[in-house]
Amino acid sequence: MLVIRKVSDLKDFTKSAHAAGKKIGLVPTMGALHAGHLSLVKRAVSENDLAIASVFVNPTQFNNATDLATYPRDEKADFRLLEDAGIAAMFAPSVEEVYPSGQDEHHQFDLGGVAEVMEGKFRPGHFQGVAQIVSKLFRMTDADRAYFGEKDFQQIAVIRRMIETEGINIEIVACPIKREDDGLALSSRNRLLTPEQRMVAPGIHKVLKESVEYSRSHSVKETHDMVVERVNALEFCDVEYFEIVNGRTLEAVEGWGTDTVGCITVYCGKVRLIDNIRYR
Repeated sequence: MLVIRKVSDLKDFTKSAHAAGKKIGLVPTMGALHAGHLSLVKRAVSENDLAIASVFVNPTQFNNATDLATYPRDEKADFRLLEDAGIAAMFAPSVEEVYPSGQDEHHQFDLGGVAEVMEGKFRPGHFQGVAQIVSKLFRMTDADRAYFGEKDFQQIAVIRRMIETEGINIEIVACPIKREDDGLALSSRNRLLTPEQRMVAPGIHKVLKESVEYSRSHSVKETHDMVVERVNALEFCDVEYFEIVNGRTLEAVEGWGTDTVGCITVYCGKVRLIDNIRYR
């Protein structure tokens, strides 16, 4: 497996691959890899002639300096996992390599309404930062497909909007959420939980699962209130938001439809956890 640090080297690598008629799959990550990431990697490896994983903690998508500073990093472990999974190259650049003119880039992406709700509301500027780095990676690699986990449900909608408005020709592959045996959605942030918090955190998904059955005989508002009340009752847990939305537009719904998703963000202590569940 190659470890590539320079954008110029990455472009040379991918240009050569395309010249040989190879299809490229990209898995963008911020490192601290876990089984969820590796499921994306394995799919990218199986569906393409070669796969590239980026490992880059992107500062422009953090609106909280503490969150950026505490985000887990373990490049050596990431290297071993990616090599074992059959990745062709790991792109692990410095911040200066990705943003040679500084992080304060002025291009504003037209992300529409999908970026203004939920995470967009509670993390101002977050999705502009996501669009900034993901568009760069798409153009640096000229990948044919890019793989993202559905735990970041809203992010996938934003990226699809971004490639449409920016005219980037790439297939976005959404992959199912990977969970621990106890139901907790896999996340790099899980390792920041204390042992006590880790025992409680699976309760978030348990409540979401219970709410699916509850929703069959209750309204959207009643289901919303039930989830917030029960998650807030868990020790250490504080719901930042829970929204029941149309799965395509991410607009809040008042009644149950054919494509309805519940998206939740919870602080478990100081660790911010996200999850979602499909109702219809």
